[in-house]
Amino acid sequence: MTSDWRQLKIDSQAMNFWHYIDRPIIGLSPMDGVSDASFRYITAKHGGPDVLCTEFVNIQAAFYAPHTLIRDLTYSEIERPVIAQIYGRSPELFYKVAHIVCELGFDGLDINMGCPAKKVAAAGCGAALIQTPALARSIIRAANQGIEDWSNGQTLNDIGIAPELIDKIWIANRLRTGGDTQVERRLRPVSVKTRLGYDHIVVEEWIATLLEEKPAVISLHGRTLRQGYKGNADWNAIARAVGIAKNSGTLILGNGDLRDMADVYHRIRETSVDGVLLGRAAQGNPWIFRAKDQVKGALSQNSNLSIGDEAISLAERFRVILEHSEHLEKCAASENFVGIRKHLTWYCRGFRGAAEMRSQMVRVGSASDVLWCLRNYKTFPCAEAKDCEFDGGAPLDTGSEACLIQRPDHCNS
Repeated sequence: MTSDWRQLKIDSQAMNFWHYIDRPIIGLSPMDGVSDASFRYITAKHGGPDVLCTEFVNIQAAFYAPHTLIRDLTYSEIERPVIAQIYGRSPELFYKVAHIVCELGFDGLDINMGCPAKKVAAAGCGAALIQTPALARSIIRAANQGIEDWSNGQTLNDIGIAPELIDKIWIANRLRTGGDTQVERRLRPVSVKTRLGYDHIVVEEWIATLLEEKPAVISLHGRTLRQGYKGNADWNAIARAVGIAKNSGTLILGNGDLRDMADVYHRIRETSVDGVLLGRAAQGNPWIFRAKDQVKGALSQNSNLSIGDEAISLAERFRVILEHSEHLEKCAASENFVGIRKHLTWYCRGFRGAAEMRSQMVRVGSASDVLWCLRNYKTFPCAEAKDCEFDGGAPLDTGSEACLIQRPDHCNS
């Protein structure tokens, strides 16, 4: 390491792509167990959020599970700008992982200081870092220093990264770009995703502490660690954070209880946040981001938002379901297909026979199973042929395992 990050302050705002995004920023929130490479690809392609972020990655994976690290940090060019989110509590490891994130070509690095999970918090990571502000500052500083040293030419070999991981990074870059493994050595912004406090709200003190390190962005979920996801997100506290960060150069993004673009419009207007991150509202609904420009237009003109729910045809919904399952199957190779089932059930709502379709999707084991379920929709008692013009390809062999999925008798949406 070229210098001591405990003494160094690097202005992450000076290397900031965030300031080139039209405000308010409307992005996809990182979600553990949800925002994997396939979910982000589909969201980027069919919705187009301003920014995307990986689900959080354990910093230890860089040194003890390189295969897991590369899998979790896989992304597509269509996702840009895309940010890698990392969690941990070791400044030394953050320094090294910052090099890896840069070498993989990410547009930024986000430090998770907001996860409320007991296992994460018990290790002193995630939202538990709110209780150790000095350590939190050291982590931000170390990440910034790692990025600066990498941009100045320091290599992964120089900092002792295992050859096995270096090879995997090279292969990942080659596969993503179609052959180009060169990554521009430039500075990347560091951001922080966090909460209002640990067991009570300390937003004034906590935000002021983070601002000392000049992160490019602070994404603030409107609950404490103790609350988890219970109760209501406190947007008044988020508004106070906006006031604290005013004129600092750090952007404040709000997060929590945003169900649709009407909520986005009202929260931005009420709090003056620089943007928001949508999480659960995007599950099974990548199309939600299509209305972001209407929200921006209404806010810039100080006019009322006039927007209705975009009518997504059942045929389009089914095509995206199949595309999502095929993309996951391709990315996951021989790994378990079960993880996509929750995604498939999220798509199945708001149409006749949705409940019946969900009951089938929780049992699929391959993209072929998904295709069979979608093509079989017209046989549902509550479905009409005009509901769906989906054509997913040739009929499957009726003797295949996919056709062993049994349809229940109930039919409710």
